[in-house]
Amino acid sequence: MDEIAERAGVSKPVLYQHFPGKLELYLALLDESVAELNRIVGQALSSTTDNKQRVPATFQAFFDFVGGSGEAFRLVFESDLSNEPAVRERLGHAMQDCADMVSQFIHEDAGLGEDEAHLLGMALVGMAQVSARYWLSTDRAIPKDQAEQLITRLAWRGISGWPRAGQA
Repeated sequence: MDEIAERAGVSKPVLYQHFPGKLELYLALLDESVAELNRIVGQALSSTTDNKQRVPATFQAFFDFVGGSGEAFRLVFESDLSNEPAVRERLGHAMQDCADMVSQFIHEDAGLGEDEAHLLGMALVGMAQVSARYWLSTDRAIPKDQAEQLITRLAWRGISGWPRAGQA
């Protein structure tokens, strides 16, 4: 907490006025990172009505989140505190919220039931998250845009198999 207070430019008592302990500080940072992920995924999903463009925009959002400056993604995807109940609950909600956003479009556009759409949404979110983290772990051996395109093609070939609701 001494180092955090120093880096924040505040005294340790001021830091403890806002955060009673390390867990509360960690949870605040986790909440901020999850909110950022949800924001950029939401923006990507609503950036177009063309699903062929929506899929790459969403994968790009995940790659941007993982590959961006800082390592906030580690709080969300690689938490050392995932056995802590409050952290585990927030982490579960993070993936759930992203999958809910994706599955809403799948449900509406493909006419699938909510359970089926949610399973596909969770699969796509997992695919985006794991592939972006793997890409980063390879020290970006493949250029970011090329990695995004590879994963997008894989996902699009699968998800485009469902026609838009009302179409043959």
